[in-house]
Amino acid sequence: MRIVIAGGHGQIALRLERLLSARGDEVAGIIRKPEQGDDLRSAGAEPVLLDLESASVEGVAAHLQGADAAVFAAGAGPGSGTARKDTVDRGAAVLFADAAVRARVRRFVVVSSMGADPAHQGDDVFDVYLRAKGEADAYVTRQEALDWTILRPGALTNDAGTGLVRMEAHTGRGAIPRDDVAAVLAELVDTPATAGLTLELVSGSTPVSVAVKSVAGN
Repeated sequence: MRIVIAGGHGQIALRLERLLSARGDEVAGIIRKPEQGDDLRSAGAEPVLLDLESASVEGVAAHLQGADAAVFAAGAGPGSGTARKDTVDRGAAVLFADAAVRARVRRFVVVSSMGADPAHQGDDVFDVYLRAKGEADAYVTRQEALDWTILRPGALTNDAGTGLVRMEAHTGRGAIPRDDVAAVLAELVDTPATAGLTLELVSGSTPVSVAVKSVAGN
């Protein structure tokens, strides 16, 4: 498979790129800074220099041509203000979805956040973030040309992955290592039977592959 990842230098994305390239997939990661390219190449991914805050739908679609799947893993980051929650966490996700439709890439996986909700109230940065993610998720779910899956991890940690998770429509609050989020994404990308699902993810007792098969109805 050829898989294009938005936010290719993110902590989850780099882990995902390593997993996908190790299993033989062709991976491209979209980055904003040229100096990030070496990290992607070390992970086995092709760096694509493109700013999703200023790019056009056509420009992004050109890089999605011929891809089998697209993964939106971009984010403004914890140090950013409310303006970039809108331009990245919402705006870039909408742009990437539109570009996937334009490039006829049906499989589309979103790394969202537990608690994402377009109706979330509040003006603090995290409130704005959850609202932006919720608005982006809602937009993606309306795209009939996409076989979308939205993944909403709990609190992210840098603990070593266990390979054991709990993934359901509603799991309740919990934490999850980034390693395990990446492992789930790698399975979701080529499990189109999970299309149309919004899934919460925390650490649990079920092996990743079994958890994915379970939500896919297998």
